[in-house]
Amino acid sequence: MSADDSSTGDDATGALFGGEDTPARGKAYEVLARKYRPRRFEDLIGQEAMVRTLSNAFETGRIAHGFMLTGVRGVGKTTTARLLARALNYEPKADTKGKKGKASGPSIHLDPPGEHCDAIMASRHPDVLELDAASRTGVADMRDLLDSARYGPVSARYKVYIIDEVHMLSNASFNALLKTLEEPPPHLKFIFATTEIRKVPVTVLSRCQRFDLKRLDTGELAAHLGNVARNEGANVSEEALALIARAAEGSVRDGLSLLDQGIVQTTDGEEVSGAAVRAMLGLGDRARLLDAVEKAVSGDAKGALAEVREQVAGGADPAVILKDILDIAADISVAQVTGDDWTPAGPADWANRTKALAQRLTPAQAARNWQLLLSGYGDLQVAPDPATALNMVILRLAAASTLPSPEEAARMIAEGARPPGKDSPPLKAPPQVPGGIHSFADMIAMMDATREVALQVDTERFVRPSRFEPGRLACALAPGAPAGLLGRLKIFLESYSDLDWTVEEAETDAESMRERERREKTERIEAAMQHPLVAATLSAIPGAVILDVGQMPPPLEIEPSQDDVASNIIPLKTRRPA
Repeated sequence: MSADDSSTGDDATGALFGGEDTPARGKAYEVLARKYRPRRFEDLIGQEAMVRTLSNAFETGRIAHGFMLTGVRGVGKTTTARLLARALNYEPKADTKGKKGKASGPSIHLDPPGEHCDAIMASRHPDVLELDAASRTGVADMRDLLDSARYGPVSARYKVYIIDEVHMLSNASFNALLKTLEEPPPHLKFIFATTEIRKVPVTVLSRCQRFDLKRLDTGELAAHLGNVARNEGANVSEEALALIARAAEGSVRDGLSLLDQGIVQTTDGEEVSGAAVRAMLGLGDRARLLDAVEKAVSGDAKGALAEVREQVAGGADPAVILKDILDIAADISVAQVTGDDWTPAGPADWANRTKALAQRLTPAQAARNWQLLLSGYGDLQVAPDPATALNMVILRLAAASTLPSPEEAARMIAEGARPPGKDSPPLKAPPQVPGGIHSFADMIAMMDATREVALQVDTERFVRPSRFEPGRLACALAPGAPAGLLGRLKIFLESYSDLDWTVEEAETDAESMRERERREKTERIEAAMQHPLVAATLSAIPGAVILDVGQMPPPLEIEPSQDDVASNIIPLKTRRPA
């Protein structure tokens, strides 16, 4: 090969065979969620209670052999597990002369990093085994793991097993783990992490110290994202940070991943605006949603409908829009209770407008709006056209604003006044129910007349009537009631009347007909037993019991006529004919 040929050859091939070193390739980009992973316990945000408990345990030497970390996604379970492994095996690094510092035992203070810290955080330390229970669920895997637990650590103080998503283990694996987890060798520590704590057997939980890592508050997470953005040299608006924090739902990892995506929405150092983040996440404009809510509670249905229609046309998801309006409704109620102490994440304009709505509505009106929106959100999930369902929810909210507040309605009912609204004739008494069903007793009589024997028996045995009025039956069901009894009652009532009936369950102290009959029978028997003659009779006849007590029918008083008397007299001289 000529010199010219070698000069045009592959640089990597030349370096492989001892040629000149090739230029170093650019370092791969590290996402923010990994770059800003906490490396000390002091870096954990929002988990002060756990850090305080662990600090006290390490300082007093009361270190458990098993830890259970639980919480939603992205709150730091795996990171905390690695920090715990570092703290258990912390040993100061050697100085420049090669002399190691004096190790005083496990330490919660990890600054400066110790001898094993870098390898543990990189998941490559031989004495810290990090396992994924989702891929190693079988009892054979657990048996291999426990067999290796008998041997001491290679270089660290403890051998640490970190088992992530531990709830994915099989029942046999959990059972195999129990004995070792209860009495592990002195050199072994277990650290478990899970998002489904209810799926972990209580026999495992009772052998560990449990720590619940909480979600981050929206304001706290927004502040943390702002610090990260400044460290990265990114210009992200306060509104954009608040939107990302809300979308993360308390998860730090989700928030950092969204921030990573949001930073690249602009270039050349331009500010990442709230509009850019809304377009990225498919959110509605918070300010315009506040406009829609303000118009809806003012009765301006047309204006409120136009606001949400424009946002849907702009690409926003109807379900996300309604969820944001639900958040606004909840913020209004919270602002009414907390007053000036309410400090939400986001621009000051959001807070001021929300507080203005809180002062404008009564607590009962705010609660009613929340219920309307929450019911509409359920309707939207099953509606064939979510955009149309969103429009109907907004119209429903606007219609409710023209109604009197619950407080006013209660006062008007007490005073007997007619509610305000469009001019209309005075309310008439409700019409009588066709079919002759005016009461619960009428309904039973109708069942008897129509020979609905099975329904009548079930109704008399299990139905405890609370309220009966035209078109509505509220009742409770006694234990043992057959399934679908209320539906059968509804069908019967609508079949023998011209009304649409609502049959619903309600709490009541009433009794069913059979329960009342049994109670009255018992009371009659107990009253009869108090009578001296009855008591004497029962004592005189061993084993005698009273089956029932009833009223004696009045004697028949019939005065015979002369003809009847004459017809009943047979003369003595009368003989039968031969």
